[in-house]
Amino acid sequence: MHTLNLGILAHVDAGKTSLTERLLHTVGIIDEIGSVDDGSTQTDSLALERQRGITIKSAVVSFEIDDVTVNLIDTPGHPDFIAEVERVLSVLDGAVLVISAVEGVQAQTRVLMRTLRRLRVPTLVFVNKIDRRGARDEAVLRAVAERLTPAVVPMGRTVGQGTPQARFAPGLAPDALDVLADHDDRLLTAYVEGEVPDALLRAALADQTGRALVHPVFFGSAMTGAGVDELIAGIRDLLPAGRSDTEGEVSGTVFKVERGRAGERVAYARMFSGALRTRDRVTFGDDKEGKVTAVRVFERGSDAQDGLLSAGRIGKLWGLDGIRIGDSIGLARPSYEHFFAPPTLETVVVSNRPADKGALHTALTQLAEQDPLINLRLDGARREISVSLYGEVQKEVVQATLADEFGLDVGFRETTTICVERPVGSGSAVEFNGKEPNPFLATIGLRVDPAPVGSGVEFRLEVELGSMPYAFFKAVEDTVRETLDQGIHGWRVPDCTVTMTHCGYSPRQSHAHQGFDKSMSSTGADFRGLTPLVLMDALREAGSQVYEPMHRFRLEAPVDSLGALLPVLAGLRAVPRTTETRGTSCVLEGAIPAAQVHGLEQQLPGLTSGEGELEAAFDHYAPLARGTVRDRPRTDHNPLNRKEYLLNVTRRIGG
Repeated sequence: MHTLNLGILAHVDAGKTSLTERLLHTVGIIDEIGSVDDGSTQTDSLALERQRGITIKSAVVSFEIDDVTVNLIDTPGHPDFIAEVERVLSVLDGAVLVISAVEGVQAQTRVLMRTLRRLRVPTLVFVNKIDRRGARDEAVLRAVAERLTPAVVPMGRTVGQGTPQARFAPGLAPDALDVLADHDDRLLTAYVEGEVPDALLRAALADQTGRALVHPVFFGSAMTGAGVDELIAGIRDLLPAGRSDTEGEVSGTVFKVERGRAGERVAYARMFSGALRTRDRVTFGDDKEGKVTAVRVFERGSDAQDGLLSAGRIGKLWGLDGIRIGDSIGLARPSYEHFFAPPTLETVVVSNRPADKGALHTALTQLAEQDPLINLRLDGARREISVSLYGEVQKEVVQATLADEFGLDVGFRETTTICVERPVGSGSAVEFNGKEPNPFLATIGLRVDPAPVGSGVEFRLEVELGSMPYAFFKAVEDTVRETLDQGIHGWRVPDCTVTMTHCGYSPRQSHAHQGFDKSMSSTGADFRGLTPLVLMDALREAGSQVYEPMHRFRLEAPVDSLGALLPVLAGLRAVPRTTETRGTSCVLEGAIPAAQVHGLEQQLPGLTSGEGELEAAFDHYAPLARGTVRDRPRTDHNPLNRKEYLLNVTRRIGG
């Protein structure tokens, strides 16, 4: 018996959750197939999922195919929930990418396949809905080869497509040999000699699929069950079991965190080596340690109390307080990386009942724990909380979750884009201990210099490390990083070098027969209080430029709509870089401000008679044009205004 951790991925409305239901019914896990429209599916458990007929949270269900235990993970298809897909990718052994035979390859399909190929996740393609009117199996297959990957191997053909009687006739087409021979010398030799044994062909197909070199394509219908038996056989025969070391050191990855009935954290984890048992003590995250109080392992359609989570399996763990998505358990694996760009939108969440403001902050903090790409921004002065978003649909999810799980009634302000700031040049500032107008017992000098895009914030010293206690240096560095969350215009400063050029402190003083006198001695609070003032003065001298998020876009539309499209794109500040004509269609690729993507999505159907297809994803930040710079309301004590800052900082203030 071996284990296969399988992801089901697709563009929204391709029929992914319906396929999951059909698979579970076919293998005997459920007696009746649930309906997405009726909200009765096995894996969509949230009320909003059932209401809207879309998957929002990933769900795990387990079943067996002969000697293979499959942990199937149903993931969201809507682009707003791409973060959920991202987490699942780190634990997959294989994937099934679902494509509609009617709508064909769509924008999100391309994003998903591009990522699967980059990560070399073995992937089968299932072309769904062959029973629907308008199904186009050959056209979809050509689109897969042209727009997703040329290394496709059709596993058969459809018969009676576009009718309720549509079925899948299995059998490798002759051109499958051409695709497979490109990666297999033995197969190529047999091909040249004119005789290719079927066993050799099947072995090559399994080997190359397992190495993510080729992608078998199945056709069928989740509604009627056509082609599903063949897909199940493909999952069993073509996708490789996960590599696992049951005797090795404990090592796993957390890909989902939820709250239990008592409010406790429950971690969904994939074990790569070793085993975890109830009452085991284990390290996780950044040097945290905890005791596993309960283990449940997925099997036969549900999660069962087991007490043992072994290598290769997926299970739920209790007792690890403070655990977060992306944490390693036990032996640290390569750091968790984001395969998709962070969100570029944000909105203010407003409580419709003033008395709920405290509860709202607590609830949003818990949601952020479950979703590492949701960033909270608390404005203490205005008592407002902002959350970052991928899109407008996420507002509904946050709103429904707060209502259902926390009893909170909320609304939202207008959605805005999240910009960044970068230094224009170099700037420096210094304040000395005991000299006006510095009220802190600390000397700090800082220089700010630009740094390459993506380099992050680097803190350097041009003073001797032994010239004052290390704790004071650490206080300055930590405060520098915290302060750079809000630059001159209120936006995060992601890339710069900050150098400490001056330092000084008042040594520890005490009176006779008395203890430590902090009115005469420097403390960490002095350095934490002075650093923002000096840093903002240096950044102000350097100057900063606001950059807005830009998306790369690919727009496919009828050629005769080009005349109407181009003026609209210009009005939205989109810049087409390439234009290619393909028969009656044209493809435009270029860049568009993130703030304008939603507007283009809304206008596109009318401009293209419903035939336009837009794919957009974050690409880079670009300088805002002069005269359009937006300042973001500050949420700190505003070190740009010295008087206001000193009035708000309640630690030692002199003069």
